[in-house]
Amino acid sequence: MAQRRKRLLSTEVILDASLACVDATGRLTMADLAERLGVSASSIYHHLPGRAAIVEALRERLVAVIEPPPLDGTDWGEQITRWMRDYRCALAEHPGLIPLLNEQTMTAGSVLLGYEQVATLLRRAGVPVGEVVLWISVLDAYALGSALDLAAPDDVWRVDRDDLPVLAEAIRAAPAGRKRADEAFDLGLEALVASLRHRLSSG
Repeated sequence: MAQRRKRLLSTEVILDASLACVDATGRLTMADLAERLGVSASSIYHHLPGRAAIVEALRERLVAVIEPPPLDGTDWGEQITRWMRDYRCALAEHPGLIPLLNEQTMTAGSVLLGYEQVATLLRRAGVPVGEVVLWISVLDAYALGSALDLAAPDDVWRVDRDDLPVLAEAIRAAPAGRKRADEAFDLGLEALVASLRHRLSSG
């Protein structure tokens, strides 16, 4: 049985199990992963050198479904908007993975190539080189936070009290659940792109 398990173990099987661990518990340890796979931790190291490598491989898997800006001369704001929508959707599939991605330095080659295209797009739009990483950080933070917002309960705020009249009225007037999260994301993304356009035109 042990030999059969070893033959069946592969990088993709390990990544599937790793993602299942993260989705179920919000964490990833080699001990939990080995238990889920029914193998020893040492057998995992024959395919991936450790937890950090697994997280980076998961990062690459997540980003594989995101089309980077094509750099085809179309409006940069539209390209950023499309990229951000795809980015948020991909992150929202596995919100428990977000803290793991943030806790270590990004080394995944295909992911960095995607960021190279975003950086190139921003430079072509006129963003000063000293601000490119700052804007990428702003966009990253917004996508990550918006993805987590999709996992929020339908009722984000409880205001069954008398001293919050304005907030209570606003909550009643606003959409709820996924609709609230989607409209909030659209509103914020529109504001981010408009802010950058204004900054570039007035600089």
